[in-house]
Amino acid sequence: MHKLCEQMTLCLAVILIITGCGSTTVNQPAADTEPQLLRLDYQSSIDDRRRQYFVYLPAGYQQNSVKKWPLLLFLHGNGERGNGLDELDYTLIHGPLYEAWVQKRELPFIIVVPQLHMFDMGTLPYIANRSPADIPQRLPDGVPPRQDMFPSTRSIAPAAVVTDMSTVPALLPNGWERAEQDLLHILQQVQANFQTDPSRLYLTGISYGGFGSWFMASQHPQLFAAVAPVVGWGHPDLMPPIAQAQTPLWVFAAGRDSAINKDYFYPGMETLRQLGHNNVRFSMLEQAEHDAWRQVYAGQDVYNWLLQQQWPPEHPAEQE
Repeated sequence: MHKLCEQMTLCLAVILIITGCGSTTVNQPAADTEPQLLRLDYQSSIDDRRRQYFVYLPAGYQQNSVKKWPLLLFLHGNGERGNGLDELDYTLIHGPLYEAWVQKRELPFIIVVPQLHMFDMGTLPYIANRSPADIPQRLPDGVPPRQDMFPSTRSIAPAAVVTDMSTVPALLPNGWERAEQDLLHILQQVQANFQTDPSRLYLTGISYGGFGSWFMASQHPQLFAAVAPVVGWGHPDLMPPIAQAQTPLWVFAAGRDSAINKDYFYPGMETLRQLGHNNVRFSMLEQAEHDAWRQVYAGQDVYNWLLQQQWPPEHPAEQE
């Protein structure tokens, strides 16, 4: 069930189409064969203020108006929060949109990237000290070099057994759960105004966005054809709706993660097993630090797996 409500003709007040490094035009279609990056307006239900989100259209989107494209919603991590306007570009730093727009990879998805409100977290050092210079640029020719993975002196060690999660909060404070209605509204806008495949709506996110992915999957288990949380564990309390819907999952964790406790991944995964969920993949990247998402999204496997999933699921993937 992908239609969030009956499709309506929505007026998108502002559409900015970014066609290259440093060039922005208003209501000026890009060439059919070129990918496009749009900034679309919406009014947030959180504070009633105007905000924007990114929509990436793959090469050839305008060229084939009949084709229905898979839709991929990406939820960023804590460091990319902002006002949804001049700070929206911070969401280009990581994830599938970085791969498609900055690294110019041909990913066959319409990619939707909103920005989470600051919620008084602007004083955190890694947010307060960030700079527009950190935002990667799409170059006229070629691509910028990729950043190195986080170094780590942590040992590669087995996870500890955690048997009781009753005192562990299910979510991090002031996360994507506060933007639930905004996310649903954004998806409604995109589905109503672009050629999306209603059977292939996917969700992925990193860190805070990984927790947000678990939350949205639990609240709306039949909305997404597949969900891929990255370095964000799912609490056992969130698992029953996901297991009942048999929502396809590929969960990624980092073995040397200094920000997220890798031990906490296992209780939720075990809960899914006990509830009979048979369409789950779980990958522990033991050598990686918290930025394991770089390895995940720089590869091709996660995109290939997503494209194999549709709702309702037909052929459950083999559990790993």
